[in-house]
Amino acid sequence: MGIVPDILNTIYLVFGTLIIILPLGVGAAIYLTEYAQNKKLVAAIEYAAETLSGIPSIIYGLFGMLAFVELLGFDKSILAGCLTLAIMNLPTIMRTTQESLKTVPQSYREGAFGLGAGKWRVIRTVVLPSCVDGVVTGCILSVGRIISESAALLFTAGFAHALNGVLDAWFSSGASLTVALYFYATEQGEFEVAFAIAAILMVLTVLINLCAALVGRHFKRKNSL
Repeated sequence: MGIVPDILNTIYLVFGTLIIILPLGVGAAIYLTEYAQNKKLVAAIEYAAETLSGIPSIIYGLFGMLAFVELLGFDKSILAGCLTLAIMNLPTIMRTTQESLKTVPQSYREGAFGLGAGKWRVIRTVVLPSCVDGVVTGCILSVGRIISESAALLFTAGFAHALNGVLDAWFSSGASLTVALYFYATEQGEFEVAFAIAAILMVLTVLINLCAALVGRHFKRKNSL
């Protein structure tokens, strides 16, 4: 079995977290940039997001343990880990998307409005396709942080080394590659396995970033047609 469970747990964590933060982060960025009228509220939310980005991950881990593991009763599971990582990475997705939205020329919006398009149609067909690079950048940054995270996952996802089914895995404890690396290197002293996991982590990061770049290129090409 080897480290196959750890690889699968890491993939579950990446995709589970992205599924949560992409709609929330992009939606929040659209609201703050395109709809919000209260500039003081927008500035306060932006300041809070930047502050949250600098909080150590161990604090998020403790919060996730109290909120998701203890209060909501998820126990140590992949789902609790995903929710904790979502809180950690939500400011990143929101701020990168928001800054990308601000780079879209106002003339694009005015031209679409002049053709009779509604607000949401302008955002969906003109603004978002023009700033897809910012969304992809936020995804890449978030994936890098998700894959490299260990402290927060020790308190929420656990460190079980077991191969579970696709559905059962979300509600079961599971160690990610970084957590497994930590235990192999510090607890068991198996440095050969730890170095192998480190190599797999680098390859996995490159593959996921390549997939994100291909998705961004696809949307960019589709927008230019």
